[in-house]
Amino acid sequence: MTKYKPTIGMEVHVELATKSKMFCACKNGMGEEKTPNKNICPVCTGQPGSLPVPNKEAIDFVMKAGLALNCKVANDTKFDRKNYFYPDLPKGYQISQYDKPICEKGFMEIEFRNGEGQLEKKRIGITRIHLEEDTGKSIHQKGTKETLVDFNRAGVPLMELVTEPDITSASEAKAFCEELRLLFRYLQISPADMEKGQMRCEANISLHEVGKDPLSGTKVEIKNINSFKAVEKGIIYEIERQGKLLDEGEKVVQETRGWDDVLGESFSQREKENSDDYRYFPEPDILPLKYSDEYIENIKRTICELPQQKNLRFIEQFGLLPENAKIIVSDKDTSCYFEQTCSELENWMAEEDHDFNEEGKIKLYRLAANYLMTEIQKHLMISGGSVKDVKVTPENFAELIKIVYEGEINSSAAQTVLEEMFQTGGDPSQIIEEKNLAQTSDQGALEEIVKKVIDNNPSSVEDYRAGKENAIKFLMGQIMKETQGKANPQIVMEILKERLK
Repeated sequence: MTKYKPTIGMEVHVELATKSKMFCACKNGMGEEKTPNKNICPVCTGQPGSLPVPNKEAIDFVMKAGLALNCKVANDTKFDRKNYFYPDLPKGYQISQYDKPICEKGFMEIEFRNGEGQLEKKRIGITRIHLEEDTGKSIHQKGTKETLVDFNRAGVPLMELVTEPDITSASEAKAFCEELRLLFRYLQISPADMEKGQMRCEANISLHEVGKDPLSGTKVEIKNINSFKAVEKGIIYEIERQGKLLDEGEKVVQETRGWDDVLGESFSQREKENSDDYRYFPEPDILPLKYSDEYIENIKRTICELPQQKNLRFIEQFGLLPENAKIIVSDKDTSCYFEQTCSELENWMAEEDHDFNEEGKIKLYRLAANYLMTEIQKHLMISGGSVKDVKVTPENFAELIKIVYEGEINSSAAQTVLEEMFQTGGDPSQIIEEKNLAQTSDQGALEEIVKKVIDNNPSSVEDYRAGKENAIKFLMGQIMKETQGKANPQIVMEILKERLK
């Protein structure tokens, strides 16, 4: 048993995918505009006399996130000035929120693997979600001492989410951030791509002795974390670093530390500020905002089925294995594609000449899920595309699944057909006919081939009858060779076993 236990809280900043910036009409390029200082105006560059106007869409997005995270959404909220100096903060202060955030007191359920590798569930409390403006971007010129500033990102709507100190391990923190990004993508409020800076995670970590108050340790914040793997690595490193200091009788300094992903270590940046350092006061140029219960309820009605709800439904409705449901649901477009495919399969199963029991339906759904997770994803990885751009329509994909299910082609031929479909968007039945890939299921023809192979391989027949089970695999291989891989393996195996009695 370790001497110390960690207490971890997360701060997550997310750039919102609004059309315009937070307080002006400039285009919101989410920091991806290549030409420096193109999307700027007097408001977002802090020019004297310019006045901010709040972005309604950004506020609605924050409300939507809060409702999805079980938060209380405020009827009465306001903006504040947060005073600090950065070279890329044009006004010398940031318009943010202090004592009246838009959302408070929520939670999110996560699933993670504990230290023993077992799946565990936990509820993480959400302290608050508020809205502010992003800063510009400092660009340090290589080979010179010059630093240039690009204000394209200045004024981009930035949502900040703060958790309760409920997290106690790096794996929990990683799972929380991953689940959060998936939620934001389902809500379509942000792509939340960490590599592009659209989602930035910061971890507040402290250690306390076992048996003492979890909040008795000294809090250290790690910034500049740009991937989920780095979230996990950074927290593990900081827990070890603080543990060594305490073991050596030294004090942990309350500070902000950066994360160097190349070196795999954190480094000191500055002593940690508290709220007094920012000299918050109400933003005088923006009136307090009031929202009725009806307005908030209308926002709630726009929320789609969320990932965790969809995950459970896919398990119950389609009989998917939990691990497969999680993979499919982890991308909204993939989950929609799968559901459209299943709808096509259901139409086929409902036809008069089909009689599917529950087991048969689940087998068909799982077959579709397996081909989607393996073959479709394989081609997407090669092409670098996404499911929403794929040429294979759900209708044609469902037709291929039906053909495979009924044994008209084998798995090898199915891969060939799907590759052609992926390239051309063609109809599977037509591709099978053109490439002559249909499986041979004619009983009489297969019996002749089986007889020929048995007659030509007497030693293998004797081995099988002597109890060597592998001998039948050799015979099966010879039959497939004779039929150029087109023989229906199930029918062949039945004939073989009958002949070898």
